[in-house]
Amino acid sequence: MNAKKEEKHRINHDIRGVREVRLVGDNIESKVYSFDEAMRIAESMGMDLVEISPNAEPPVCRIVDYQKFLYQQKKREKELKAKSVKMVVKEIRFGPQTDDHDYNFKLKHAEGFLKEGCKVKAYVFFKGRSILFKEQGEVLLLRFANDLEELAKVDSMPTLEGKRMIIMLSPKAKKK
Repeated sequence: MNAKKEEKHRINHDIRGVREVRLVGDNIESKVYSFDEAMRIAESMGMDLVEISPNAEPPVCRIVDYQKFLYQQKKREKELKAKSVKMVVKEIRFGPQTDDHDYNFKLKHAEGFLKEGCKVKAYVFFKGRSILFKEQGEVLLLRFANDLEELAKVDSMPTLEGKRMIIMLSPKAKKK
């Protein structure tokens, strides 16, 4: 089903099966009116009767210019979307026997990602029989989390998912 169809409000004579409605809005006394009376008031003002809360008892309606109402609603949704923060997840891959130089190189990258405000998903990938070194992988990830404790907090402890052992880190809130 189309999402736009679900959001559509019932307006004017599309509002069926109700005898009375609660009117709210500008220049209108907020109270319960008969449906016919509410329609007369809307027509006399040259505006539309829009059902805002159909599940209320009686349904809540507002007298507005419907096109203007839709425009303001889209504008509000757009502003909310712009204000929402999108979290980026960066991945860092280790082998179970990563040496110190590679580890430090990847640690510096993780520090950079966390300073940018990204989440870091670090994982140890076990190939073939290297799954025997699960403990080494867990120690490596815990060491990684410990080295980043000033910049990050651990979202989830190391967990084994198939051939990967994963740990999630989030940037700590900046102190003002």
